[in-house]
Amino acid sequence: MLVIPAIDLKKGAVVRLTQGEKDTAVVYSDDPAEIARLWESKGAELIHVVDLDGAMAGHHQNLESVKKIVDAVSIPVQFGGGVRSIKTIEEVLNIGVARVIIGSKAAMDPNLVQEAVAKFNNKVIVGIDAKGGKVAVYGWQQMTEYSALDLAQEMKRNGVTTIIYTDIARDGMLEGPNFDAIRNFTQAIKLDVIAAGGVTTIDDIKKLLEFEKMGLKGAIIGKALYTGKTELSEAIKMVKDAHIEPARETITATDRFRRPFKLKSEDEVVKFY
Repeated sequence: MLVIPAIDLKKGAVVRLTQGEKDTAVVYSDDPAEIARLWESKGAELIHVVDLDGAMAGHHQNLESVKKIVDAVSIPVQFGGGVRSIKTIEEVLNIGVARVIIGSKAAMDPNLVQEAVAKFNNKVIVGIDAKGGKVAVYGWQQMTEYSALDLAQEMKRNGVTTIIYTDIARDGMLEGPNFDAIRNFTQAIKLDVIAAGGVTTIDDIKKLLEFEKMGLKGAIIGKALYTGKTELSEAIKMVKDAHIEPARETITATDRFRRPFKLKSEDEVVKFY
């Protein structure tokens, strides 16, 4: 499982929101590329970038900043926010983004996802943002009657292999993820799932590791990194250490006779024939 740092962009700056509310934006840096280099230096293997302006406007607004991020690091970057056409997907991939996330449009126009997957394969993934089990769209400003699981099943039928599942109610709250929702979603959908929303502490990540065998491939962490609640390098090390199996002792036939032994008594004689 990957620990994936998030970079949310608003007017070219790195910000964090609370529950997606645009009026709650706190600016952490005006240099997204510098932040990307920082996360890479701390061991990140993938960076998650969201164009908040694009998500609300319906078309990317911060592509120049995204390109600077891509150019600044050697690790893959996945991008979402305002991705609502094949043309946009092509534009984003052309600047070097590794994977493009379709969010709102997946719920409103599933045929686009089917077309995109047919054309770009696993370079297209889907983001499902949910509150109370229902899907939210257009920068989380509108709720639908779609359940997160129903949408995920439809995306699976359309060829999607990876889904980012975000619990809006937990996002930016620093109160921990909705573990039950993540577990139930991951178990039911049987696809590669990346969890987002509320990941705050190393203990949160440790608990999410328990879902790895169900298909959880990553945990996106944002505000907790920017506020110092979690140190990225420590979180990544914890996950890597959890995957290291203790070395097993290997004994050859020759070694077996070289191993120390104790006689049953001082008078006992050992004979070799």
